[in-house]
Amino acid sequence: MTKYIAARHRRSSVPTLVVGLLVLLLVVIGVVVLAFLLSWVRGSMAMPGISPGLPGNTQPSENVTYSFGQLLPTWAGTDRVTVLLLGVDERSQESGPWRTDTIMLLTLDPISRQAGVLSIPRDLWVPIPGYSDGRINTAHFLGDLYNYPGGGPALAAETVEYNLGIPIDYTVRVNFQAFVAMVDQIGGIDVYVETPIDDPLYPDYSYGYDPLHIEAGWHHFDGEMALKYARTRHANSDFDRARRQQQVMMAILDRVTSYELLPELARTAPELYKTLSSSVLTDMALDQLLALGNLAIDVDREAIRFGVIDQTCTQPWMTPEGAQVLVPLRDCMRELRDYVFQATPLETTTGEEAVTVPTPTPEVATVAVLNGTARAGLASSAADYLRAQGFDVVHVGNADRQDYASTLIVINHDKPVTTNGVVRSLSLQPTAVVQGQDTESAYDIVVVLGQDFELPQS
Repeated sequence: MTKYIAARHRRSSVPTLVVGLLVLLLVVIGVVVLAFLLSWVRGSMAMPGISPGLPGNTQPSENVTYSFGQLLPTWAGTDRVTVLLLGVDERSQESGPWRTDTIMLLTLDPISRQAGVLSIPRDLWVPIPGYSDGRINTAHFLGDLYNYPGGGPALAAETVEYNLGIPIDYTVRVNFQAFVAMVDQIGGIDVYVETPIDDPLYPDYSYGYDPLHIEAGWHHFDGEMALKYARTRHANSDFDRARRQQQVMMAILDRVTSYELLPELARTAPELYKTLSSSVLTDMALDQLLALGNLAIDVDREAIRFGVIDQTCTQPWMTPEGAQVLVPLRDCMRELRDYVFQATPLETTTGEEAVTVPTPTPEVATVAVLNGTARAGLASSAADYLRAQGFDVVHVGNADRQDYASTLIVINHDKPVTTNGVVRSLSLQPTAVVQGQDTESAYDIVVVLGQDFELPQS
């Protein structure tokens, strides 16, 4: 079976009830809002027109409306909302200013319900408005250093806007200790590590080294290990690190939306809110966060588009001073930006109104179904069932042996939409998904039927 499996690779099936909070504020603010909301909704929303969590504020914030008896405010705006998320390595022995270690654009369209996440490498060499060219992560540093109006976040936002052509509505700055505290508060996260990580030069908090080694496979990370996994550059570049950060983001979303966790978040809300509010700087009001969360209820996980400005959109270059930087290939970067931020319109009719909704990017995937049992005809029946569900089953046959106890979904090529669809259609658990070794396989996904398999009745 080694030709089929490298290691386990799970896809979450947790409902995305707070996807918008993720998209808008990554993870820290999302947890703050969830926890604070759960302790607050019991009585603070008795009358409309009260801005929750904002002492002395009796009027709703911009784009926020209330209805009597409504638990969550409503987002009234129709324009796309885009937030710049900045992660800073703020250390207790330093007074700043700081460069931004993590830069992400998070976006949500209230009309189409399309969301997107775009990671920007910190070494991207760009013009900084009012200053000379430099790494994009220095914009925040310069803004704080020279008292730019709005400080570092404002200059960072202006720099991103100037170079990507994306209007930014809000900014959020988070330090890494807030991230650690938040992950610990939710009881840690489950993350699948694709390849072993061996980073002897991982930095500690005293300008030394804290060697890091993580084996491949599933891990339950506390806050400190989650931060290390998200920050290490390992033997790779910032591009792989950006993808790990997005992976951690989704793992935290899975944990936060776990129904059994919500009562605990409500119980510890005051402590969590106090801890994180001192480590998060944002120009968003709490009622805006809640309204966007309410808006996000209808956002499907598969409607989130992820992108990383990676080696396909950049060119390595050494500055005259000897600094290794990345020069943007702007045509490619523009295409990636458009993929993350724009939906292909599709006109549909609801009653008398025409509504524009996004058309998901098609995912072409081939599926093979193999019988790993001695039950004759099992693979053919499962293949027919999957074809009826719309999957492209191109091969049916026997597995390398007929004594598989459990059914496996082997992923040879990353096809997340099809993978999730096969798992749901066959009523399997997410743990049935494993990563395959045969990257040259003609089949993107191989279903190996085990003794536990029962063909769904519907």
